[in-house]
Formats: sequence, C-alpha cells, structure tokens
Amino acid sequence: MGTMYYGGSAMPIPVEDRVLAHLKVVVATKLRRSESFTLSWQHAEGEPRGRSTLWIHPAIPLRFVFEDPAPPALSHTWLEELAQSANSSGGMTLVTEHLDAADAR
Repeated sequence: MGTMYYGGSAMPIPVEDRVLAHLKVVVATKLRRSESFTLSWQHAEGEPRGRSTLWIHPAIPLRFVFEDPAPPALSHTWLEELAQSANSSGGMTLVTEHLDAADAR
C-alpha cells in the first residue's frame, strides 16, 4: 500500500501501489502543463463511508510514496481513461482498472 501526501497535511492518503503508479503518471502530465483539476475517489473499506475530492494545483506540494521498490507495468488503457476523466469538467475520478487484451500481453 502506497501513500500520497498533498499540501501541508501530514496525514497520508493511502492508495494501492498499482493505482498510485497510474495516478502519478496522469497527475505529473497535467501538472507539467500547469493544468489544475480535481481528483476524487470513494473511501476504501475500513474508512468512514463517503468520498473525497482534492483540488490539484501545480503550486501545492505533492509526494507519492510506494511500498514496492519496483514500478509496476502500466496499463495504457487505464492511463487514457484516467487522463480523459482529468480533462473533463467533473475532474479525475479514480476508477478500477479495466484489463484488455493489449494490456494483458
């Protein structure tokens, strides 16, 4: 289980390593272009019920910490889906990965 630290908050946001790796790529791409957006997710089991949203902005510190030292293989389909949601008016929503034949190879 990885973690994401955002802004001045010392409270980490737990995110599974594979999800965090995909999130990092899309967020870094948006921030490199100086594009702000929202990031939303549903709370995991064991957390209070509900969902959270962050305003992601290039001026706000962001750190990704991975438990596994080896980066996972990335799904191009999933990256595209996350990037499309980040570009929408509703902002990026963390969705589950959809495996297809091209990514399974």
